[in-house]
Amino acid sequence: MSYKIPESVLVVIHTPDLQVLLLERADRPGFWQSVTGSLDTPDEPVALTAAREVAEETGIVAADHQLADWQHAIDYEIYPQWRHRYAPGVTRNTEHWFGLRVAQPVPVTLAPREHLQWQWLPWREAAARCFSSSNAEAVLQLGWRVQGLHTACGAGS
Repeated sequence: MSYKIPESVLVVIHTPDLQVLLLERADRPGFWQSVTGSLDTPDEPVALTAAREVAEETGIVAADHQLADWQHAIDYEIYPQWRHRYAPGVTRNTEHWFGLRVAQPVPVTLAPREHLQWQWLPWREAAARCFSSSNAEAVLQLGWRVQGLHTACGAGS
C-alpha cells in the first residue's frame, strides 16, 4: 500500500464577487469543502498540486484562470477517520492555501469517487457550510485577500 504524503493543498475557487465553489465529499455525505489534495511526490511543487487537484476534482483548468498562492500554510491534526491513508504514526498534515479566481460560476465535472455534488455559494454562506474550521477560515479570508475587508477570525462586515 502506498501512503498519502502528509503535505497538501486547499484551493478556494471563487468569482470576483466572492461566490465560492464547494464540493460534497462522497465518503462523508454532508461534509462540504473546497478542493483539497495531497502531493503525489515529496518534491511536487505545491502550485502544481493545486492545479492538478482542481482539474481532477472539478474539471476546471487552473491555467485558464487566476491561480494565486496565498503564501499561507497551516499544520493540523489529521481527522482520525482518515489516518489509515497515511503511514503508521503520522497524525499531522501541512496544508498550503491557494485561491483560484474564475470570471463567473462555471459548470463542474466531479470525480464521482470523491464528490457527490457541487454548489456555488456567497462566501460567508460557503464558510458556514464547510465542515472543517480551517477550510471555513480560508473562505473567510477571501474578504481581505480580494476586497480588503477585515474578515480574519470571523470579524468583518
